[in-house]
Order: sequence, then structure tokens, then C-alpha cells
Amino acid sequence: MAAPGATFRRLLLLLLPPRTALPAASRRHYGLRAAATGEAVTHTGQVYEEKDYRKVRFVGRQKEVNKNFAIDLIAEQPVSEVESRVISCDGGGGALGHPKVYINLDKETKTGTCGYCGLQFKQKHH
Repeated sequence: MAAPGATFRRLLLLLLPPRTALPAASRRHYGLRAAATGEAVTHTGQVYEEKDYRKVRFVGRQKEVNKNFAIDLIAEQPVSEVESRVISCDGGGGALGHPKVYINLDKETKTGTCGYCGLQFKQKHH
């Protein structure tokens, strides 16, 4: 007897039409976008249909979306060139930063990226 999960997946594949491309919601767009209705789309892709009940929170006021998405701000930061092979990153904000992590910059062309804040580092070779 097949496992219930495998049977469900098989039935689901039979019922759903085949997809050839990723849905528009799963593609990443940088910067502020607007939906077909003129509503601002958030960094997570949140936009509501015209008759969606969740739009009630925006009756009488505008949906406010921060235009400075963090991923765009980090992409604007230049790559920091450092002398040492191992660099530490703590976010640079003291108590407002993040836990200290150590990043290895072993290869000549390698750029190390901090997993917390996204800052990039590259070893300066003489």
C-alpha cells in the first residue's frame, strides 16, 4: 500500500495543470512596484485582489510601503577590501549590530558575504 503523502502528491499532479514557468509571485523584482490596480506591492509581493476582505484595513487611508527595501540598500554597498585572510563582522552597530561571525577569504577571486547583514568583503592582494 502506498504512503498517504505519496498518494496525495500523485493525485495532486493529476488535478493540477502542468506549469512551464515560475509563477509571477515567486520571481524577485528589485525596487518599488505597483500592481495592475495601482496598489503598491511590498517587498514580499503582498498585493490584494479588488474584492479581497483584507483590504478593509486600508479603507480611508493609503497603504504605506517603504521604498527602501533592505536587499536593494545592501546591493548598493561597495565591497570592502581587507588585508587579512579572515575577517570578522558584527554589523558595526555595537548593541544594534548582530552576533560576531568570522568569514574566510581564502581564494583570490572570492568575495565573502556576511550571513546576517549581507556586507561583502574581499581580500586585497599585493
